[in-house]
Amino acid sequence: MKKDYSKLRTLFKTMFVLSACTFGGGFVIVSLMKKKYVDELKWFEESEMLDVTAITQSSPGPLPVNASVIIGYRIAGVVGSLTAIAGTILPPMIIISVISLFYEQFRTNLYISTALQVMRAGVAAVIFDVVINLSGNVIRTRRLLYIAMMLTAFAARYLWGISAMAVILTCLAIGLVDLSVSFRREKGVEA
Repeated sequence: MKKDYSKLRTLFKTMFVLSACTFGGGFVIVSLMKKKYVDELKWFEESEMLDVTAITQSSPGPLPVNASVIIGYRIAGVVGSLTAIAGTILPPMIIISVISLFYEQFRTNLYISTALQVMRAGVAAVIFDVVINLSGNVIRTRRLLYIAMMLTAFAARYLWGISAMAVILTCLAIGLVDLSVSFRREKGVEA
């Protein structure tokens, strides 16, 4: 039983630190979660983390909270989910509460506005890293359908401005059709 508490402590601490040190939104934290939970702690395989990322991006709500629900549940069930959620939401709540008290001073402070500008460059680099890793994972599947879907989804969103939700739902529908066709082929081979 002590081992479970140790995992819960580690889960809370890592989620708290990741959430406290992540600026730039959900996509930034995905890369950091991958490094922590796949590379360092070895709690997930890279393919599992890719699945977590896909699920969290296509679910309503903030990406870090969605990811913490899945990661926490996978590690320690419902208690793990609640622990991970607490670790994820506490830092932004604390930081935003403090900033709201001193909003006018933060808004007009030259040092803080410069720091925020500089952080944007770092955020862009981390998001680019996530894009490279995720697209590399799709390419490594060597499934022409998945690669074509990735490229088409990018073009639909970036070039034609189609809503992200429409792109995600379309990809989901194509994936379900592909799964259905695969099952039928397997049943045909078995018969």
